[in-house]
Amino acid sequence: MDFDLVVRNGTVVTASDIWESCDIGVKDGTIVAVGPRLPAALGAQEIDAEGAFITPGGVDAHVHLSQFYEATVGVDIDRSIITNGIVPNPENFVGDTFDTGTRSAIAGGTTTIITFASQMKKDESIIAVIEDYHKLAKDQSYCDYAFHVIITNPTPQIVEDEFPRMVDEYGITSVKLYMTYKPLKLLDYQILDVMYSARKLGITTLVHAENADVIDWMTQHLEQKLMTHPYHHGTSRPPIVEAEATNRVICLAELMDTPILLVHISGGPATKHIRDAQTRLLPIYGETCPQYMFLLADSMRKGDFEGAKCICSPPIREDKSDQDAIWAGVKNGTFTIVSSDHAPRKFNHPNGKQRGLKDGNLPYGKFRLVPNGLPGVETRVPLLFSGGVLSGRISPQKFVEVTSTNPAKLYGLKKKGSIAPGFDADLVIWYSQTKFQPFKLTNEMLHHAVDYTPFEGIEFKNWPRYTIIRGKVVFSHGEVVGEMKYGQYIRREQSLLPGPRDIWLSEWRP
Repeated sequence: MDFDLVVRNGTVVTASDIWESCDIGVKDGTIVAVGPRLPAALGAQEIDAEGAFITPGGVDAHVHLSQFYEATVGVDIDRSIITNGIVPNPENFVGDTFDTGTRSAIAGGTTTIITFASQMKKDESIIAVIEDYHKLAKDQSYCDYAFHVIITNPTPQIVEDEFPRMVDEYGITSVKLYMTYKPLKLLDYQILDVMYSARKLGITTLVHAENADVIDWMTQHLEQKLMTHPYHHGTSRPPIVEAEATNRVICLAELMDTPILLVHISGGPATKHIRDAQTRLLPIYGETCPQYMFLLADSMRKGDFEGAKCICSPPIREDKSDQDAIWAGVKNGTFTIVSSDHAPRKFNHPNGKQRGLKDGNLPYGKFRLVPNGLPGVETRVPLLFSGGVLSGRISPQKFVEVTSTNPAKLYGLKKKGSIAPGFDADLVIWYSQTKFQPFKLTNEMLHHAVDYTPFEGIEFKNWPRYTIIRGKVVFSHGEVVGEMKYGQYIRREQSLLPGPRDIWLSEWRP
């Protein structure tokens, strides 16, 4: 047969099956055949998987890149910075741009990311924001990419006129809402406005669910007691803060009969609210992240201020029962996807985590001023494979489901997320276990632009040997070999997962 690439002798894993001694035939970037002993014409590239696992390329649906504001600590920014594709003041930027972030992604087996175009409170249009993020990403990505849009000012013009344009002209079929962070949060009335429009257009709504008033009250009273060490970031946001907001937004979604995804769920109580909604057949989806599966709040106790490296919201939880609930939610299907929430802030930079030291109570600083977020786009897939599959906590099929197949289905990436004819040839070939030497991770091994990893010292029992995007090897044996301009923007369709049920709580109808 006329293949460009044949991957031979692999153990192919999909969300439902495992096929041993299997080959994959690729033509023009697309999988065209899967089966044993595929014949190939002379000149076709061949890769021997040596019996190792082959999984679909990772789809990381929660990645923050090239966001030039700091909303998580209340910095007063109310209008977007229009960059025209030029990174402003790069020496003062503390995160990842599209080039460094996507380079890191492919080195960890992720072949598609969905990142965020972010509207600010006084932006009167989301179209200019979308256009600017396109300019920032153009020719700067090693992997394929798509956008969510963060909505902070849902005016009638935006939800009625610009949402349809967002879907039709740009192929963006998801928006993200915040219930916390002063520069970003929406009132329940505004959330209903967005849900009302999203339902009509087949848009999936992502929600960061935490009770902002409780957080503000707790933070103020902790500061009065000088309880400002990084560890007390978690004290200000106990699991009930996440659980209350989760339950509230599920109620709003049920009222509007619209699908939502609860992002980066961290604790058992919120997980239970999602599970209860799902058992009532509501289209409620859940996302969690590796930091809630592999870390505990002790990571924020390190040193006087080093724990600031692990400040994120919702916080990493103290009680192992919360961690156990997250793992159970992955296994039983409560969590549809596992994403990285890659939101890196350099530690040793005055605009990064060191912001927390600028307003006294040294040497501990104030957790309120520490930018929230962790790096994780490169470690997500290997952590779940090594610490999930190889430890026996989840099956290979479940791993594929939550890291690749379900993100693609949830967000309308119809050619991503599986190994079958017609799908993009996005593949991860792992090392044969008999030939892999386990190692403990250091930040120097990673490819992001950040000066630390929260997963420092964790032992990895495997790592991607090859990352392949649309039939092209972009990462091989520890080296990035792809080109920065290779990544393509992906227009998305509506979610392939269940949506509105046309079941109502009153006589009102949209």
